[in-house]
Amino acid sequence: MTLYLKRSEIKMTEAILKKIKQLPPLPESALKIEAIYQDPDSSFNDMVKVLETDPLLTADILKAANSPLYGFSREINAISQAVGLFGMGTIRGFALASIVKKSFTLNLEPYGITNEIFSNLSKKQHSLMTAWCLRKENALLGVLSPAAFLVEIGKVLIAQQVISDNNQEIFKDALSSYATVEEAERAVVGSDTPEVSATIFAQWKFEDGLVNVIKNSNNPDNAKEKDKRAAAILHVVRVAVPLNSKITPESVAKAKELIAKYDLDLESFENALEHIE
Repeated sequence: MTLYLKRSEIKMTEAILKKIKQLPPLPESALKIEAIYQDPDSSFNDMVKVLETDPLLTADILKAANSPLYGFSREINAISQAVGLFGMGTIRGFALASIVKKSFTLNLEPYGITNEIFSNLSKKQHSLMTAWCLRKENALLGVLSPAAFLVEIGKVLIAQQVISDNNQEIFKDALSSYATVEEAERAVVGSDTPEVSATIFAQWKFEDGLVNVIKNSNNPDNAKEKDKRAAAILHVVRVAVPLNSKITPESVAKAKELIAKYDLDLESFENALEHIE
């Protein structure tokens, strides 16, 4: 199998790049949200006004904000309330996650997971990220919130490629043979989830910091100096909440090893785990 995968690697990567280039542009609502978020003179009210013009998006954000994972005792029933509680950075993450996922046809069968599990994966990673960073790393949430929601989207195109090449069995075997999902992805399609996701968001002209953090979320030492800490935090969260979206003692132990390696805040991480569990 290994020889076959090496021969097919370049072709597979080119095929995924072609899929990325054929993606439709982001809808107007996403562009407006990005413009407001990137404008240092914009305000809380500017974000609320843009979101209120899109009732479907507002409904999606309120549904996400009211998830039990965030632990609010009262229902959040107004977008202004949601922006006030979560902040513009996190609401940007909610909004972009809703908009971006509607740009794709989801079929994660090659990974052996359902669309619901895939959705829960992003939600749980984001919830852990938010609870962990809210106090001591709050300044990083502007990039980490959308990154946590969006980093796994590359799996959608990888799954499409595996299916179109009729390599489901090869991919299944790789997932069970390699130490990490990313290693299996690179072996079969020549790219991994962070690389594919980052390429998607570069194509859509997201800011360099977000693209760099996502791209290097498996190897934070390769990130630009200003993005290394955010990439390290995202790496920890992706290890703690693995593909099946289930946090286990094994995944937590691996995450804590990375926390020690990157000199991150262990106490806040442990408190965050208690919060979402």
